[in-house]
Amino acid sequence: MSKDYYAILGVSRTASDAEIKKAYRKKAAKFHPDKPTGDEAKFKEISEAYETLSDAEKRSMYDQFGSDYEQRGAGGFGGGQGGYGGAADFSDIFGDMFGGGGGFGGAHGAQGGFGQQQARPQKGEDQTVKVMLSLTEAVEGTERTINVQTGNPHSNSYSYDTKPIKVKIPAGVTQEQKIRVKGKGFSGFNGGPNGDVIIQVNLEKHPLYKVEEKDVYLDLPITPWEAALGAKVEIPTLKGKVKMAIAPGTQSGAKLRIKGRGLGVTPGNQYVIVQIHTPPAATDVDKELYEKMAEQMPFNPRADF
Repeated sequence: MSKDYYAILGVSRTASDAEIKKAYRKKAAKFHPDKPTGDEAKFKEISEAYETLSDAEKRSMYDQFGSDYEQRGAGGFGGGQGGYGGAADFSDIFGDMFGGGGGFGGAHGAQGGFGQQQARPQKGEDQTVKVMLSLTEAVEGTERTINVQTGNPHSNSYSYDTKPIKVKIPAGVTQEQKIRVKGKGFSGFNGGPNGDVIIQVNLEKHPLYKVEEKDVYLDLPITPWEAALGAKVEIPTLKGKVKMAIAPGTQSGAKLRIKGRGLGVTPGNQYVIVQIHTPPAATDVDKELYEKMAEQMPFNPRADF
């Protein structure tokens, strides 16, 4: 009886080569004998279908005569239905699935099956967990308890479950930095090791600081007289407060640097952006003072306009 190769792969008779390959990859990943969901007979059947439909000449003959087209003069098919004869190139597909060309093992080909192939141990998949940190935690380091998924998501018996693990976040991490925790990911195949957990760091927004890579920026409000006369002001940083000198005549927008007060194992810098804040003239006395300043210190900042 002729086999319906299109139905076996789950594609239409007008399917493109790419659609056929995609369908085969999906089914092969599920039924390969090395997998927990493996089915040797089913795998041989879909491999036979793919071997024919992936070859333009054989597909044409199959469309005319069905799966017994070899007996109608197709010729050159190699070892016949009992084996695969090397006609179709599965290496790229199984190289992706099993991390190299060894996915077929020595039992494929001449013997036409996997009866003597031993399942290879395979490492489980990694999983990524995002962790939000404050800037202080990023600078000083911290410890977090996170929930990771357990088991093997490719197993028929897999059910979504989590377990808590403790992880140490080292001092000096930066935005989107990744930290690998070995052996805490999904379970391996056939006795293989567990995958890893990848911690991706995300930094919380801070009410005072803005972060650009390893550098930290702070807007510093000062009074007109501090800007005009100079002053020493206290500046907050992620590692405590420091005193900074404001030079006489400092203008709004001036950028001052505090070295080594940023983020990172080798810390970046903190930059202070000066902003001159003018007090309101709330009373008549305040207005009179501003009028005297205007008379005594005539100044036009728009003179170059």
